[in-house]
Amino acid sequence: MSQVRPREDRLGAAILIVLGAFLCFTLIDTMAKWLALAGIPVLQVAFLRYAGHAVSALAIFWPAEGSAVFRSNAPGLQLLRALFLLLGTIFNFVALAHLPLTVTIAIFFAAPIVVSLLAIPILGERIGLRRFGAILVGFAGILVIAAPWDASFHWALFFSFGALLCASLYFILTRAIAGVDDNPTGQVITSVLPTLALLPFVIHTWVWPDTATGWALAALIGVAATAGHSLLTVGYRYAPASTLAPVVYSQAIFAAAISWAVFAQPPDTQTLAGTAIIIGAGIYIWRRERALRQTPVPHPRTAS
Repeated sequence: MSQVRPREDRLGAAILIVLGAFLCFTLIDTMAKWLALAGIPVLQVAFLRYAGHAVSALAIFWPAEGSAVFRSNAPGLQLLRALFLLLGTIFNFVALAHLPLTVTIAIFFAAPIVVSLLAIPILGERIGLRRFGAILVGFAGILVIAAPWDASFHWALFFSFGALLCASLYFILTRAIAGVDDNPTGQVITSVLPTLALLPFVIHTWVWPDTATGWALAALIGVAATAGHSLLTVGYRYAPASTLAPVVYSQAIFAAAISWAVFAQPPDTQTLAGTAIIIGAGIYIWRRERALRQTPVPHPRTAS
């Protein structure tokens, strides 16, 4: 595996780079929704996303890494990460075919809240009453968006919730594997394995794009995935992940603008209110975790 590059203190550059990463992630969802609405099967859209990611990741990392890029120090965890990422992508793309982009991304914003909850049984982490209260507030925001009591509740929201759970488990496993494998290994494994897993399911139902735009998006969706993950890695090298965590909410702006411009679906009041609640809860959890990490641990007095 490659040598891990040293961290640098470049907060301004880090914020701009991570903004670019989340713009790429928003574009992935936009392209997936466009392709699904154009009649491309959802599993094929997921295959295109991972195949493009795999090809571009190998083109970037193979010249320097060679076959070592496939060698993991924790293959079981990497396999599970790839599985949860794949399932989350499929669930999300199914939801995107039926729901506005602003809704699916708003629900995804609850991932830090779900991660905090899942970290208790999986990683043995502890949370206090205030953070637990923020988790409940965050879930209230999801209810505001989903409105399960409303006659307009859409069944595709269940797929969005499934995507949220899978993404949260992926993030939990990413925490567990931090420092074990480097970025090239993680990117190649989590793109090549899903590509191979999806291939048997899409080869017999393949639908070719029938427009130049469709061909372009089919080619670019995987490139956007590689670019997004690579930018995120560089950004985290320039500033701590905990400092950059709130930047994820920039996707709310990206999604609202793109959804309005491309699909003529501006966010409604219900989505805006729920998004605000989820973002508020997520930022509180982030601030609380930072404060706890910065609190000095008292040392026992030495005998005089």
